[in-house]
Amino acid sequence: GEKEYDLLVVGGGSGGLACAKEAAQFGRKVAVLDYVEPSPQGTKWGLGGTCVNVGCIPKKLMHQAALLGSALKDAQHYGWNIAQPVHHTWSLMAQAVQNYVKSLNWGHRVQLQDKKVKYFNMKGSFSDPHTIRGLTKAGKETIVTAENIVIATGGRPKYPTHIAGALEYGITSDDLFWLKKSPGKTSLEYYPFILYLYEIIVYISLTEASPDVSLECAGFLTGIGLDTTVMMRSIPLRGFDQQMASLVTEYMESYGTKFLKRCFPTKVEKLESNRLQVTWKNTDLGTEETDSFDTVMWAVGRAPDTETLNLETVGVKTNSETGKIIVDASEATSVPHIYAIGDITEGRPELTPTAIAAGKLLAQRLFGQSSELMDYDNVPTTVFTPLEYGCVGLSEEMAVRCYGSDNIEVYHAYYKPLEFTVAERDATQCYMKVVCLREREQRILGLHFIGPNAGEVIQGFALGIKCGATYHQLMKTVGIHPTCAEEITKLHITKRSGLDATVTGC
Repeated sequence: GEKEYDLLVVGGGSGGLACAKEAAQFGRKVAVLDYVEPSPQGTKWGLGGTCVNVGCIPKKLMHQAALLGSALKDAQHYGWNIAQPVHHTWSLMAQAVQNYVKSLNWGHRVQLQDKKVKYFNMKGSFSDPHTIRGLTKAGKETIVTAENIVIATGGRPKYPTHIAGALEYGITSDDLFWLKKSPGKTSLEYYPFILYLYEIIVYISLTEASPDVSLECAGFLTGIGLDTTVMMRSIPLRGFDQQMASLVTEYMESYGTKFLKRCFPTKVEKLESNRLQVTWKNTDLGTEETDSFDTVMWAVGRAPDTETLNLETVGVKTNSETGKIIVDASEATSVPHIYAIGDITEGRPELTPTAIAAGKLLAQRLFGQSSELMDYDNVPTTVFTPLEYGCVGLSEEMAVRCYGSDNIEVYHAYYKPLEFTVAERDATQCYMKVVCLREREQRILGLHFIGPNAGEVIQGFALGIKCGATYHQLMKTVGIHPTCAEEITKLHITKRSGLDATVTGC
């Protein structure tokens, strides 16, 4: 019979909320169902998804805290009398960040109410293609039916459960931003990295997606004064341009972050002192080593949050290897009227802005007589490491793979930001390059920039590259003086790629 809602969105993250609010603009009856399963360590949060609660927002704010620490050092060169020593108080920063995030949680609820979107704080699963069974924390059941259903549940961090003690003693990014007290010495495991932070070790697996999270966390932890080490099993920033990735990690090492390269952990044990002892293997030396930390953080990739959705019952197809939902260009799944957007979808960038744009366009196609599809090409992004790395378009490796090394021209240059001069800061890794097709117009395939405010710089150039900008047009662009972005408009050094198209990391 008649369905209760025109649209039901399962998942209250950036993409899901954008889709729901856009659909409501067309006068449709819309509902959002969202539930946060606490992390293995018991961390939970409110409406808004990964970006708002345990991703972009708290990460950027803590990155800013670290940048302010660096600015305090620079300030003395500019005549400011800063009493020494200076130190950072984690609890004050964390409370301020968490309070802001909670205000965003509330703001999202108010927006849904204003747009007359019904909000269910429940965990959902499919009963049939048009029906979702929702369960509250207390176990109360609610049945919701809808003509169209959008899955936007995103992903959650993985744990390397094959490593003894990983689940019992480790945390992930789901927990880091909500810690009340400093994590102390931390080890970050990046399956290619372990991060020791004032006694924190973070293990990050570079064999997985979103490797930038590990380096970003390691960077701001180092920046606020914590002794941080990253254990790296293979290469940094897989999927990004590897020349740029190497410069990022070189700067981080000079900045104070320690790296254990080509190492991987085998077990984590709790000592009588309550510290955590990590044992790992060094693949180059063939040795086994140990050290102890206050915190172990895992950054070994993310898994789509689909386990409780009961997708197989209604026939929604997923990739058997990744677990992500297979969708077509219109975000449609294998089942008519069931759609999926955001990080949960196969082959899409795991970025908040793409999920928001895809969600809005989907609602417009469903209810606004639009036919416009989401364009996932040339999406800009930035890694918020101590020295930021922003890019748009293809990496040099991918350009060579797609077009061949003989058809690629790379314009590049090192530069020194003006703000680094008086402060006498090292600018060895401040670098940019433009990857172009070696044809008449030299269309730009990718632009890469390492330096201060990389995100702001790349955002501006992304429009031009989206419009098919060429190297000739770039050189005719008048730069704003004196800025770092200006340096991109003055690139005149050229080199032939010479990269092997089989290089890893693409």
